[in-house]
Amino acid sequence: MDRAQKEKVVGELDQIFASSGVVVVAHYVGMTVAQMQTLRAKMRDVNGSVRVAKNKLAKIALDGKPGVKMGNLLTGMTVLAYSEDPVAAAKVCEAYAKTNEKFVILGGAMGDVVLDPAGVKAVAAMPSREELIASIVAAIGAPASNIAAVLGAPGSAIASILSTIEERLAA
Repeated sequence: MDRAQKEKVVGELDQIFASSGVVVVAHYVGMTVAQMQTLRAKMRDVNGSVRVAKNKLAKIALDGKPGVKMGNLLTGMTVLAYSEDPVAAAKVCEAYAKTNEKFVILGGAMGDVVLDPAGVKAVAAMPSREELIASIVAAIGAPASNIAAVLGAPGSAIASILSTIEERLAA
């Protein structure tokens, strides 16, 4: 790899570290190409991605970034899983690590917070952005549906009373 290619890779990694909500670092020693493709597909499903890069180039790209302390995790055969959603990549990695013992989570970074494996697990347990939006929408919509039910209740009660009176008079 010549200098221009290295500079290009550092620029790409720089963009990843700057724009990602979370970056998970893991060892992938012994994984097959098919297993790596499965991981990549799962990450694509949540608008995330997986990147294998030389540790030295990743450390250069981390220099001056909030998660610079994550550089200590970059030893051996490492893979970077990342997503803009601060939870998505952690969820996918945590789930994948349960099914593949060769995929070992080392830690990661969420902004300037460096995560250990337990931290990645804790982030994975948090609700995703879409789940939070859905719960907020449900919380906003619940009072409106309750008001509609309350406003509709007297009308249905009056109709029920009138039909009971009509049945008694007919009998």
